[in-house]
Amino acid sequence: MLTLKDQEIPLDNPESTCMFQPGPEKPFVATPAAIAVYRSQIHHCLAHLQEKAAQHHGLDYLQVFVDSEKPDNLWFMEDDRAITALLPSDH
Repeated sequence: MLTLKDQEIPLDNPESTCMFQPGPEKPFVATPAAIAVYRSQIHHCLAHLQEKAAQHHGLDYLQVFVDSEKPDNLWFMEDDRAITALLPSDH
């Protein structure tokens, strides 16, 4: 079962501004490795991040989901160009 780890900076930190909302200027993409390991869970995780970002008026650019049954965590990173689901080894 995937669990979202607490982010490294406080939720009320001024740098917690990412909403994880894809759009034409900021597509949502996933690396092949993330799809291979977490295919059925990626969109559920994105929806969870969007809900949490709305509640807290933004999140840190890096969010990490942990699954004790999988060898790698699932990362979500938002930058100026995209929202990306990836594994740590993809970074």
